[in-house]
Amino acid sequence: MEKMFGVSRYLVMVVVLTCLVAAVLLYLSSIFIVAQLVADVFTDVPTSADSGKRLAVRLLKVLDVSLIAVTFQIIAIGLFRLFISASPAERSGFLAALQINNFHDLKVTLLQVAIVILVVLFLEQAVEVGATLETLYLGLAFALVIASAVWAAKSMHAGSSGKFKASQDANSDTHG
Repeated sequence: MEKMFGVSRYLVMVVVLTCLVAAVLLYLSSIFIVAQLVADVFTDVPTSADSGKRLAVRLLKVLDVSLIAVTFQIIAIGLFRLFISASPAERSGFLAALQINNFHDLKVTLLQVAIVILVVLFLEQAVEVGATLETLYLGLAFALVIASAVWAAKSMHAGSSGKFKASQDANSDTHG
């Protein structure tokens, strides 16, 4: 049974490949969208504040797509390194830069990226629609989600450091 569970970790490859394909498609889409935006700016140069704002919103939307692509890439590399790769996650330059050493760190990083995406979405709304009641409601909803995500990340961090400290204490009691 143990051997079967050991081999079943390769099922994670399905998620890794799906996320990798999604990231590549989103990166390519971002490149094509930016190329189209550049062509549009040269053919119709923004000459007013409104047309400049429309350009800013379009660029923010590209940033949003790019951040989602990064999220898929982080998930793909993180899951591959944590579940499939023979080398430890600490030896991955990509994961080391993001300080991802275990599944918990991956979850916290994804929460942080999701928060950035929500901020970009709110900025899009604020630039596109302006200071309306709808923007206020959206901001309040995003604030609630972001506060919940921050609380969850802090709770996960406190929980894991508490477990680490408890295991250290247990080890010092048995070895000391």
